[in-house]
Amino acid sequence: MFNQKSKSETKETVSGGSASIIAAGTSLKGDISSAGDIRIDGTLVGNIHCSAKVVIGAQGKVEGDIVGQQADIMGTVSGTVTVKELLQLKGGSNVNGNISAGKLQIEPSANFNGQCHMNQGNSPVETGNTEADPVLALG
Repeated sequence: MFNQKSKSETKETVSGGSASIIAAGTSLKGDISSAGDIRIDGTLVGNIHCSAKVVIGAQGKVEGDIVGQQADIMGTVSGTVTVKELLQLKGGSNVNGNISAGKLQIEPSANFNGQCHMNQGNSPVETGNTEADPVLALG
């Protein structure tokens, strides 16, 4: 039962109000879709699409895009991060890729390499208009 090889794509759907955790030492390959909060303390090679809050723990590593309402990143992300509300890059985090957020908080020991698009609730992907969005290029 536990010795079977996993599929190359994993898709997880959670009902609203629930939280999902990918524990440290766990590796997943594939996309995750969640209606509830999700926390990654292990490794994910794939994209996250979440209707709630995404938390990447200090040992967490994501190689893919993240889309959510809110996000706290303490670990490593390589990919685009799109958050409608508040994105927090906590101390020791490492983000390589562009970010788009309604509000952004970066602690001094966080590392961010990419472009930042600040929005008032509308991401450039949704509106298709990036000309009016202020852009801050770091790195």
